[in-house]
Amino acid sequence: MISRFRVCAIGLACAWLTAFGGASAQETYPSHPIRWIVGYPAGGSTDIVARLMGQWLSEHLGQQVVIDNRPGAGNNIGTEFVVRAPPDGYTLLLVNPANFINTTLYEHLTFDFLKDIVPVAGIAELPNVMEVNPNVPAHTVAEFIALAKAIPGKINMASSGNGTSIHMSGELFKMMANVNLTHVPYRGSAPALTDLLGGQVQVMFDNLPSSIGHIKAGKLRPLAVTTAKRWETLPDVPTVGETVPGYEASAIFGVAAPAGTPPEVIARLNREINAALADPGMKARLADLGAAPLVTTPKEFAAIVASETEKWGKVVKFSGAKVE
Repeated sequence: MISRFRVCAIGLACAWLTAFGGASAQETYPSHPIRWIVGYPAGGSTDIVARLMGQWLSEHLGQQVVIDNRPGAGNNIGTEFVVRAPPDGYTLLLVNPANFINTTLYEHLTFDFLKDIVPVAGIAELPNVMEVNPNVPAHTVAEFIALAKAIPGKINMASSGNGTSIHMSGELFKMMANVNLTHVPYRGSAPALTDLLGGQVQVMFDNLPSSIGHIKAGKLRPLAVTTAKRWETLPDVPTVGETVPGYEASAIFGVAAPAGTPPEVIARLNREINAALADPGMKARLADLGAAPLVTTPKEFAAIVASETEKWGKVVKFSGAKVE
């Protein structure tokens, strides 16, 4: 017969093992490689951001972070893969502007982005730049607005495709500045830039990294950056918001995991990502891309995700953008 003392001792031992065993399990994450899903082909800005952070995490988590490019359906294929993955911290999503836009742009998604993922951390903020062909007789945003109102519908606005962040940045401008521009979608920013340089289209709200070389060479004229504050890479270029109050369009990149991922795993990843963003080398690499670190808690990044999704939903509805 087991004495009351032995029963108590066994109970205390079990409690001790549970407590310390659980802590040990938390500390062992990750115990095998992590798959980080990027919804675009290798080589673009989104992929480069993921690979920069993935290398850091591989070195500091003690396990390889494998970048898995799953392009298609405007980023939705990669997002759906993560949503359906086990919520154990071993499948992550590179969050990018398409996630915010697609929630409204696509009518029949098989997932609910805001409910089916849990935000982990921000990584970077990247501006678009409102730029024109040098033959356009406008040197400021105010002059461009006046020109657009004088010849409504006659100015062609290029984009990298219907529903892209470049397109939506332009539509936000049209909505807030009350101007009529004719949208000309291309299959990617490269052919759009080719026609902007050639004068077939007159204005574009391009991602800064792909346009900065043309701007510095004097082949394109920057009128403004789309972020809330002036950007270090183009310190003399004003913001759109200085002329159109309240205008702001940033390309936000971050990390998310499937809903239900343990909070301790989210916290660990958030700490490591924020440590990376505090590293001078990482800051320099992001600056080379024209990006700035976006340091957040999981809660703060969740608020950004919700706000961006709501904002771009309104722009999508205003624009009437459709996808096949």
